[in-house]
Amino acid sequence: MRIGLGHDTHRLGEGGPLLLGGISIPHDRHLIGHSDADVLLHAITDAILGAGGLGDIGELFPDHLAENRGRDSAEMLQIAWKTVQSQSRWRVVNLDCVIFAQRPKLSGYKSRIRERIAELLGIEAGQVGIKAKTGELVGPVGREEAISAECVILLETD
Repeated sequence: MRIGLGHDTHRLGEGGPLLLGGISIPHDRHLIGHSDADVLLHAITDAILGAGGLGDIGELFPDHLAENRGRDSAEMLQIAWKTVQSQSRWRVVNLDCVIFAQRPKLSGYKSRIRERIAELLGIEAGQVGIKAKTGELVGPVGREEAISAECVILLETD
């Protein structure tokens, strides 16, 4: 068994929609980054790479390469997952994620996010935990300057 931990933070900019967990959420702000800036999928990708002992998302998809500008985070997640699986036929036991966002309220989107992540990884939605927390009006998250995400994943093999 292997455990991986992932974290990511992206700044927010004017205009929506917000791309989070592989789905588009109506909002008056969007995440800014070199790729499509899906902070949750980036945290999951880092957790998977960490569990596989393969570094982090920046090592697999460097931001100095033009091919990664605007890149689809879902594609990045799937490439990272296939790379880790090729090492030892790893399977996801579960992953648990926390999204830190002052706005929008995410309770109405958690089910869709869970299902999309499960689809991307080829697992059951019940293996994916999604929680959302506000910044309580404190720090970059609370001031709506950024959204952060953290994820822990447990992998097993035969």
